[in-house]
Order: sequence, then structure tokens, then C-alpha cells
Amino acid sequence: MYKIAVLSSTNGTNFQSILDAKARGELENVEISCLITNKADCGAAQKARDNGIKVFYIDPREISKEKFDESVMATLDFFQVDLVVLGGYMKIIGPELVEKYENRIINIHPSLLPKFAGGMDTDVHQAVIDAGEKETGMTIHVVTEEVDSGPVILQKSVEVSPDDSAESLKEKVQALEKEWYPKVIQQFADGEIQF
Repeated sequence: MYKIAVLSSTNGTNFQSILDAKARGELENVEISCLITNKADCGAAQKARDNGIKVFYIDPREISKEKFDESVMATLDFFQVDLVVLGGYMKIIGPELVEKYENRIINIHPSLLPKFAGGMDTDVHQAVIDAGEKETGMTIHVVTEEVDSGPVILQKSVEVSPDDSAESLKEKVQALEKEWYPKVIQQFADGEIQF
């Protein structure tokens, strides 16, 4: 069984797409071992609890960044996780965690990287509109120490319409994310993606 852990701090839109793919039988031989969060009451944590998935809340206010990452690594080690999946995780991954899980941490970003790297959520979509871009999309990439700069695994694009708002663009991009994130996880599980 290929074991993944999801790290999330937000509503859990991408986490829900993983849960849905699993329920449809599209994630074969993939086990969602746990969800790790730095926000105890985030939507992703509730979705995990509702689906019987263990939730580990680590309070970032109580400990240093290094100790926080040590707690994350201890949890990942306990479950013998093969792949760490970031989904709306609003925390920078520290160098020790990146090194220990080198090429085994993936993230999804709501733009066609390297464009609009470093931004989050609707800020990215608004920046796309403000820049007059004709297309945008999503990027699934390997996590490295430099934010949004790791090797690109997959990019998919959508057209930016003249009447798009940040919210409508977010919906278009999230539709791509929901479709493709589970597929990329399955490709890792099948050994089709290797670094």
C-alpha cells in the first residue's frame, strides 16, 4: 500500500478531491494515512474526521519552526509515509523536512509557475487579472527549500475571460486542481513519476 499524508491549513478543497477520488476507486493501492494541520478547526481537519482519517494538530504558536517540523517528521515516520501532499498548507516547509523527504513532497499552486509564485489563494488570481494575462492555470510541483520553485510535475491551463473576477478564476483553476491532483498522486503510487 502506498501511503500518503496530507498537510493542510485551509478549507480542504484539494483534500476533498483526494477523498472523492479514493471513494470512486480511482486511487488504487493508495492509503491516506493522516492529515497534519497547523489550524485545529480548518475545513480540511473536519473533512478528515468525517472520513475517519487521523488528524494531527501541531500548534505553531507553542514551539519553534524547527520543533514544529520535527513533530511533522515524527508523524510522517510513524506512518511510514511514501508521499507528502500539500493542499492549502499555509506554512513554509523547513529545510530539514525538505531534505528528509526530498522529491517526496508535492504542492499544488494556482498559477502557471514560475508566474505568480509566492502568492496565495485569490491574491494570485487577482494578480493574473491585473497583469492582463490571457491564460492561467495550476502547477503541481516538487517542494524544495525555495518557495514555488521545485521541479514542475504537471501544468494545466484555462483561459482568462475579460469578465473573470478573482473568484470566478479561482473556480476555474480549482476545477483543474480537483481533476489532476489525485491523478498525479496515483502516478507516484504506480511509480510513473520518479525523481
